[in-house]
Parts: sequence; structure tokens; C-alpha cells
Amino acid sequence: MEARWEVIVVGGGHAGCEAALASARLGRKTLLLTRERATIGRMSCNPAVGGLAKGQVVREIDALGGAMGLVADRTAIQFKVLNGSRGTAVRGLRCQSDKALYAEEMTRTVNSAPNLSVGEGTAAGFSLLGGRLGGLTLEDGSTLVCGAAVVTTGTFLRGLVHVGDVQREAGRWNEPPARALSDALVALGLRLGRMKTGTPPRVRASTVDVAKMARAPGDARPVAFSFRSRGEAFPRQRQVDCWLTHTHEAVHDLIRESLPLSPLYSGRIVGRGPRYCPSIEDKVVRFSDKPRHQIFVEPEGLSTDWLYLNGLSMSLPEKTQESIVRMISGLERAEILRPAYAVEYDMVFPEQLDVSLETRALPGLFLAGQINGTSGYEEAAGQGLVAGTNAARVVTGDEPLRLGRHEAYIGVMLDDLVTLGLDEPYRLLTSRAEHRLLLGADTAYARLTGTALAFGLVTEQEAAPVFEAEARVARVSEGLSGARVRPDRATRERLAGRGVSLMEETTLAGLLRRPEADLAKLEDLCAEMLDGETAADLAALRPEERDRLVADLRYEGFVTREREAIARVARAAERVFPDGFAFNGIPGLSAEATERLERHHPRTLGQASRLPGVTPAAVTLLLARLLSFRRGVAA
Repeated sequence: MEARWEVIVVGGGHAGCEAALASARLGRKTLLLTRERATIGRMSCNPAVGGLAKGQVVREIDALGGAMGLVADRTAIQFKVLNGSRGTAVRGLRCQSDKALYAEEMTRTVNSAPNLSVGEGTAAGFSLLGGRLGGLTLEDGSTLVCGAAVVTTGTFLRGLVHVGDVQREAGRWNEPPARALSDALVALGLRLGRMKTGTPPRVRASTVDVAKMARAPGDARPVAFSFRSRGEAFPRQRQVDCWLTHTHEAVHDLIRESLPLSPLYSGRIVGRGPRYCPSIEDKVVRFSDKPRHQIFVEPEGLSTDWLYLNGLSMSLPEKTQESIVRMISGLERAEILRPAYAVEYDMVFPEQLDVSLETRALPGLFLAGQINGTSGYEEAAGQGLVAGTNAARVVTGDEPLRLGRHEAYIGVMLDDLVTLGLDEPYRLLTSRAEHRLLLGADTAYARLTGTALAFGLVTEQEAAPVFEAEARVARVSEGLSGARVRPDRATRERLAGRGVSLMEETTLAGLLRRPEADLAKLEDLCAEMLDGETAADLAALRPEERDRLVADLRYEGFVTREREAIARVARAAERVFPDGFAFNGIPGLSAEATERLERHHPRTLGQASRLPGVTPAAVTLLLARLLSFRRGVAA
């Protein structure tokens, strides 16, 4: 392993892989440092990618040149669009993955990437050079010199696994933790916290009676995550079903009786757990009015006998877990192959970072993934891509990649983390995005491909098919808006036979805006009324592009108003607080607002406005102070 690198990425999980690949794509000599090569791309918990808001992030990663979407497409054994009956902005792409194949494919992607090497070792500390990061020290005492580093340690910082009253030091089941790095981060002046996550039992498939469960199939028309999958066989793997069962009151009674045995309730666990992915103990206590909770039984792969009991995360003793599992319909004879467990770990409070994910404490040091207090593969991968890109750019002195809240769910997440901070594991939700109407999975490429090309994350050759597809949709939309449909008798009767009324002249676009009309009903009419080139473009649209075309027409007015509102707010929100700007001593600013501002040091007025306790009146005072500061009035 060579000792000098431009960028070193610590950790080979979802954040680490995307960070290393992004840095390498930008031409930086990059090292991915992991304790074991065999753990690269490992799915530590659930065997799935995507979901609500998370699926949008995977699309955004793909639009920015990342790997997660393509790897998921190549290794998925079930595809499903969540919220499929609702508007496109809140739909969530999700796939069930073959865990072994996913890790193998991600490892192959990493190993074949130019400018990227993989080394084994465990980081223990940092060396400084001229007030910046100069390198990493390892547990074995060796040193690696680098211009920038991205730390993506997941749940391994002083990781502690709990099963009942049994504790063992581990970042994952039977995998040793990183013990020294926490102290090194504290020595830099970073404030650390303690968080907790968990995972459910795995059971042997041959001991489960799925006949007692409800079948949960995938979509008949699978939707791919990656634009690049268009050039490949899709879906590549054999598709399978999942299964649905439920807990019941007798199960809940046993869990309540067993709470003193749970380290979560006995006080042995001190870390804060995720609100939006609670353990079964938490569900039973917090939602005591619910007579049952869903348990999705998910295969972990095509060549394994392991099933994942999604929804049954816990940290109770093994014997108690066995009793709980065997009380559930279809699991009466289930053999537990690995018990559920909770894991506590150290994290860094993310308000100590810039939105580029560079630490303020040590220039050149970036953090990504669960070390920043997030949960989920997708959140980690999105951070990794941004951190890896910016680590590569800081080495060459280039401006960092910063994504706005109106540009990407990744931008929403990063702004939430560094501006609002957190006191529990962060999960991305569609409700966190005030501009979610603009952030659907179907618009990811239109939003981000230009940025990816400008930052060197994709090549012109890679971007060309995306731009061509976007241009094709735009041409068809323009053609539909210009094609007049007159209410003559023949046309009225023709449309009436398809459940569409026509009382006055409109356009094809106007017809498609109606909820009772769709392209399938109007296909032949569109083909007749559009010119030959536009009709050919319409025929060439893929199913998802057709859905987006109609959605864009129906939401056009709302989207226009949303963009106008963003432009108005942006003119003020993008004002940057200059170096030397002091929040203390601003007349009229409350003590609470001052304390929040001094603690978080927002970079822009927009970030300041989203801090709890910073009222609209406080924002007005800040704007006035900014204007006077720029005129040289403020000191």
C-alpha cells in the first residue's frame, strides 16, 4: 500500500464506496481504506435499496454519476414503486436486493475503477500539515499522507452490540469496532454523541410457512433506478415475492412483560434510537392502541436460505426473541439463524460541518454517512458522493459541490444536517422537502445531469443520452401544446367513446391535463394530429417518460408558481455571511436566536432562517445587518 494519496476514504460501506468512486472519477489518486476487503458494499441491515424519499436519492446519485442505482438494478430480485397511485413527486422507487450479489457487484465496480486502489487497515488518527489535514495514522502505527480524507465509519466508532444483557464490542455482528478514532475526532475539537440502531432476526426459509401469510409481489412493470440500465438486460435477476404477516396482542403482551430484559428499557443502552424505524419494543410502547404491526418477510437473496423479518427489530434476549417470533402466524416453527440486536456507536454532530461536508475543525477532513447521525444506505451514499467530490476538489483548490434544497433531496438532507443539527438518527422523508413538487424521481436527470457534467462527475458521452431523452420529452410536450382539438361532431363522439368529453376547443395538452384522459386513450389521436417527427418522438418515449410527460402537463401551473416562489426567496436567502460577521450584539436579536446562530454559524441567510428560534423578525434584522456590513457600517 503506497503511502501518498490525494484522497483517502475510510470505510467501504455505501458512503465510502460512493465517496471513493466520485474522487477517482475526478482523476484524484484515491485510496479506499477498509478493515477487510470482503466487507466492501455490504448491506448491514435490510436487503433493499430505495423507498419514500430514499428512491429519489438513489436516482439523484445516478444522475450525479454514482454507482448505487446501477448496482441495485443489476442485483435486485424485486422492484416496487411505493405510493404508485399518488403524484409522481411522492412516489418512491424501491427494490429488494440479493445481498451477496449487491456486495459482489459493488466490489467489482470499486476494483475496476481507474485511479482507485483498495487497502486494508484501520484509521486511528490524523496528522496535520500547515493547519490542514496532512495524513492518517493507522492502528498499526503506520502513516498515510494525503491531501484530503473522507471518514465513513458507519456504526463502527466504539460500536457496542446488545442482545439482552449480553454486550460485545462490535460495529456489526462479529466485526470489531474502531476504537481509537473517536478520541482523535474529539482531540480536533469535534463534539461527539452516541446513537443506536438495530436490526431484526434472520430466520431459515425452510422453517417458515408462507401459506399462512399474504403474498407481497413486485410490480408487473419494473422501474429501474439507473438511466444506464437502459443499455442492459433488465431486470437481470430472477424476480421473487415477499410475504406479509403481523404481530398480535398476545405478542405485544409478551413484549411488555419482557421490557425489563430489553437493554433499551433497562438503561444499558444510552444512545438515541431512530424515531422513524423503531424497534418492536418501541412500537408496542409508543403505539399501544395498535392491535398489530406489519412484518414483511423478505428473502436475502436467490442462493441463501436466510429471510429478513422487516419490522421486528429488537434487542431482547435470544430466548425471548424465539418465543416472540414463534407466536407470529407462519413463523411458528421458524429457526432463528441470527438474533436481532441493537448497536450503539459514536457520531459527530453535523452542525460542525460545512454543507460541503468538510469539518470546520480541520480543513481537508470530510465526514459522510452514519458518522453524521443519519440512518439508511441511501442517505449515506448521497453524502458519500458529495463528500468524495468535494474532497477531490479541495485538493485542486476548486469550489465545492453544493446542492440547494430546491435542487435535490440530497441538498435537503445536507442543509438539514449542518443547519438544524439533530438529536436522533436522521431519516430523509418527503415531508422534509418544502419544494418536493420539483424533486420527483422522474425529474432527477433534468435537475442534476448538467451539474454532474459541469463538475466532471459524468462525461459528455454519458450525459448525451440523458440530454437527448430530455429534449425528446420537451419536443413532444411542445407539440401537444400546439395541436388544436376542435369540438366537431366526429371528434366529440370519438372522445366520448373513451370517456372523455369535449365541449370547447382545446389542445392535446389540454385534454391530457384531465384526470379521465391519458396517453393510452389518446394515442391514435395524438399520432394523427402531431407532425411526423413529433409523433415519432412520442412513440419513442419509454413508459416512465410518458408518465412524466402527462404529470408535467397536469402540474405545470403549480410548478411555475413554485419556481417563481423559489426565485423570490433565493434572492434573499443566498446572501452569504462574510468572514468576521458577528451575531452577538445585533440590536433587537433575541438571546435564543443569538445562541442558535453562534452555535451553528450558518453560511447563508437561508440557512439562518431555518434554525429553530430564528423568527422572520430575526431574519429581517440579520438582512439589515448584512446590508450595513457590506456598506462598511458594521464592524
